[in-house]
Amino acid sequence: VQLQASGGGLVRPGGSLSLSCAYSGFTKAYYVIGWFRQAPGKEREWVSSINSRDGSSYYADSVKGRFTISRDNAKNTVSLQMNSLKPEDTAVYYCAAIESVFIIMMVSTTPSEYQYWGQGTQVTVSS
Repeated sequence: VQLQASGGGLVRPGGSLSLSCAYSGFTKAYYVIGWFRQAPGKEREWVSSINSRDGSSYYADSVKGRFTISRDNAKNTVSLQMNSLKPEDTAVYYCAAIESVFIIMMVSTTPSEYQYWGQGTQVTVSS
């Protein structure tokens, strides 16, 4: 499985940015794609995930109502639309994936449970 994150950049507080994760190589029937972020000196933090089974989406409380995760099955991409950005959203953002032969009922928020990772993309929110 390969994941390629893109779309980071510098944005002012209150602004918007969209990240994209292009994926390929899944061999099992079910997968979850998630976004994590890591700020300097902090642990990697789960942001959002989407389940391939039914497109259900999940968000960390810190981004709920501001970020939206979506998928484009035709393009094999998962996007993270980030609105009302705050300085505390500044981090390197990573997309990651879990795949399984079994239906994934509970979406994990634990980085170690994600089997595949893309390279990070820097998001900086600053005036």
